[in-house]
Amino acid sequence: MTFTDWLPTLMIFLPLAGSLLLLVTPKTFRDEVAGFIAALTLGAGLAIWRGGGSELFRWDWIPPLGITYSVQLGGVSLALALVTAFMSFIAILYAARRIPNPGPMLSLILAMETGLIGIFAAQDLMLFYVFFEDALIPALLMLAIYGKSGRMAALTKFAAYTLFGSLLMLVSIIGVRYIGGSPTFAMTDLKQNLVQGSAQTWLYLGFLAAMAVKLPLWPMHAWLPDFHEQNHDSGIPDVMGTLYKVGGYGIFTFAIPLFPDASLELRPILMGLAAFTALYAAWIAFGQTDWKRLLAYAGLSHMGFVALGVFSLNETAVIGAMYLLAFQNLYTGALFLAVGMLQERIGSLDTRVGGVMTQAGALGGLTMALWFASIAVPGMAGFIGEFSILLGAYQVFPWLAFIAGITTIAAAAYALTAFQHTFWQARPAGAVRVPDLVHTEWLILTLPLAVAVLFGVYSAPALNLMQPAVRAVLTALGGN
Repeated sequence: MTFTDWLPTLMIFLPLAGSLLLLVTPKTFRDEVAGFIAALTLGAGLAIWRGGGSELFRWDWIPPLGITYSVQLGGVSLALALVTAFMSFIAILYAARRIPNPGPMLSLILAMETGLIGIFAAQDLMLFYVFFEDALIPALLMLAIYGKSGRMAALTKFAAYTLFGSLLMLVSIIGVRYIGGSPTFAMTDLKQNLVQGSAQTWLYLGFLAAMAVKLPLWPMHAWLPDFHEQNHDSGIPDVMGTLYKVGGYGIFTFAIPLFPDASLELRPILMGLAAFTALYAAWIAFGQTDWKRLLAYAGLSHMGFVALGVFSLNETAVIGAMYLLAFQNLYTGALFLAVGMLQERIGSLDTRVGGVMTQAGALGGLTMALWFASIAVPGMAGFIGEFSILLGAYQVFPWLAFIAGITTIAAAAYALTAFQHTFWQARPAGAVRVPDLVHTEWLILTLPLAVAVLFGVYSAPALNLMQPAVRAVLTALGGN
């Protein structure tokens, strides 16, 4: 085996090794060690991308149970792993500056990064489940340790939704192998031994339950606003939570190939649910006065778009969905951090504070630019994803594309209204002065924005990476 064959495994487990290393690292050097590990992980991902993706690596992990360690990073999985590594690096930069005694937070970020990259690399269904659950533990700990006064109720709701979905997914995973007669849980074996008939539909619904929580989709979204509102004001756990919205990827990589007939059979219902989620979330976002709840519903609306694209089984829409899924992590995560910077300065997450732009022009300007990315202004990466989804979905069910299209208008309304209330309206008399961006805060906001702009005006590298993977999945489906 060559070193290149080991790169995916290195990218997966290097953050976990760094997380454990931080436990014995002196406080003086924790920030530097965490930043170095995160940068090295991102470097490993870029090396894989430069090499055109990795080959499938398979090792019989637990032979009596048919569980293999099968990993591969290429196409959509590589794009999502790269974005995860990049935003984890950004989160670590900000945590080192914002969090007092940041060691535990840095360790949890790196541990969660391992789970997330593992989700994208896994090519064994049981291995995917292991990483899926592994990423949950640091997310719960960040909320429990650093959350606000209502964190335990939010934690309980988040854990209950996730574990309920995970239990149904585990039953489906076991059923896929044993009903289909596959020798292992590896995707290469499972796809050659598909479950047929009504059993496929029931197993698909069980798998979909977990993915609907982690998209999320209405009505499995109720944990999301409280999760974000009760997390640490800095927005760092929210960045990692945004990266944990892996339901769209799970449906694309596992559900469509393993449940092709059920995917086609339930397509109209699921596309309708996705379109409703997008519009419903945008409508609710308009009424929010807490920045974190507003961003939570904005993210939910984005995930409705992603689901619409994936469930359509149309090549253009699915490519757009994966594109949007990857790059919304950049600007949504950066918006949470911008809100965290605002809260640090004024002590509030209320959208009605007024007049911030007159004192913190750089913070206001970058926040506005990130909102432009979020509402899919042309020239930003989000535009390519949303436009492709609507174009492809229109070819399948035009009226559902029209309903989802209304969301783009609603998004502009809630985003610009909240921005105006915070940054443009008159500053209340006697309010604290708002200092502008300093030091690493510039990098923390400009780097994600720069990537969103780069892939908004020059999308070819990302599209060329994703398109073959999408075509392979839909070709195996047998038509769309």
